Amino acid sequence: MSDASVPTPRPRMPLLLLRLLPIGACLLVLGCAGPRAPESAAAYGPPALTAEQSSNVAIHALGLVGTPYRYGGNTPEGGFDCSGLIGYVYRSSAGQATPRTVARMAGFGRPVPTSELRSGDLVLFGAATPSHAGIYVGAGQFVHAPSTGGEVRLDRLDGIYWSRQPMQARRL
Repeated sequence: MSDASVPTPRPRMPLLLLRLLPIGACLLVLGCAGPRAPESAAAYGPPALTAEQSSNVAIHALGLVGTPYRYGGNTPEGGFDCSGLIGYVYRSSAGQATPRTVARMAGFGRPVPTSELRSGDLVLFGAATPSHAGIYVGAGQFVHAPSTGGEVRLDRLDGIYWSRQPMQARRL
């Protein structure tokens, strides 16, 4: 018999690895499903504004009264629409980013009963999905960018038009 007819044993290592591969994959998946580190409060929404930050928001909003309205606008130089005004004021006064659309603002922060409004709260107008928003500044008044051709202005919540609109309030 020649040595060529005797089969040479194959290394057993690849076979062993193939058998251990499913076990390793299961351990990896189980390890990823283990307990997690606690998440920060920021993961659940924006951090609450202090009373000072809320006051700064209201004062800054009042300072922008008279700025021209511009659809999609979000700077004093270019003008504001209602959500652009809110985003600009919250970002520059309190370092807080807000959603860009009024519809998304309806789920931002936490709801506040209108009887508990304080300066710096958001006021949103519209039925199921709000279509307009402003910043409450106290004494039953809010600052907003109302419409094309207009400018940022101060209005009363109990005014003829606004008192008839469905309203909700949110606090950041």
